[in-house]
Order: sequence, then C-alpha cells, then structure tokens
Amino acid sequence: MHITIYHNPECGTSRNTLAMIRGTGIEPEIVLYLENPPSAATLADLIARAGISVRDAIRTKQPEYLSQGLDNPELSDTQLLAAMVATPILINRPLVVTPHGVRLCRPSELVLDILPEAATIPFTKEDGEVVIDKDGQRV
Repeated sequence: MHITIYHNPECGTSRNTLAMIRGTGIEPEIVLYLENPPSAATLADLIARAGISVRDAIRTKQPEYLSQGLDNPELSDTQLLAAMVATPILINRPLVVTPHGVRLCRPSELVLDILPEAATIPFTKEDGEVVIDKDGQRV
C-alpha cells in the first residue's frame, strides 16, 4: 500500500500521525513540505480531495498569516494557495494520502478514517493520550 504524508518533523501532530502509519508496518513516502513544498496545483488537488476549503488548509496562527494580510476575506483561493507555496509553514499539516482517501490529520487520529489497517493497533500519542487501547478499541 502506498501512503504519502506531508510531514513537518517539528510538529507533534505530524509525528503522531507518522507513528500511527508506521504502526501498521507500512513505511510511507515522507514529503518534508517545508523543504519541498507542493505546487499550487498539487496543493489544490490535495485540499479538494480532503474535502476541506483552502482557508481550512492554512495555518492562521502563524505570524506570516497576519503579516501577509491573508486574513483578508477578499483574497481568492488562488492567492491563498500562492502564499502557502511561497511560505510553506502556512500549510496546515499533516496531509496524508492513502488508497482510502486524503485527510488533513488534525487531530492525528483522523488518519484512522483513511487507514483502517491501523484501527485496532494500540497507540498512545507522545503526550500520553491513548488513541487505541490495548484491546484495539478506539478511545
């Protein structure tokens, strides 16, 4: 099974999502999007396939969001996508692609929606929060 994760190793949510994927025994393709941002077309496709809006895919808490005036409701999706590609820290993460679909995995357990293979594997997040208990039940 081919899985791709648009990953930021500095992000706990992204690390937890990657760990859940690896817990299935699958090594995903890891795209370090801060170093190799997707094109605007690829990003638009991922966002559409995830069923979210471009505004949902942008990190509004980044200082660059306000400093670039991206809170302006008049900006088009094309303008927002261009800003995200030019400043990839603005891309919300992690985006995960599996044969079962695409998701913005915030929180990290949303990966289970598109990775049923991980649904019964015990998993505890870095902070100690149990996602799937020892009996394979989602908490």
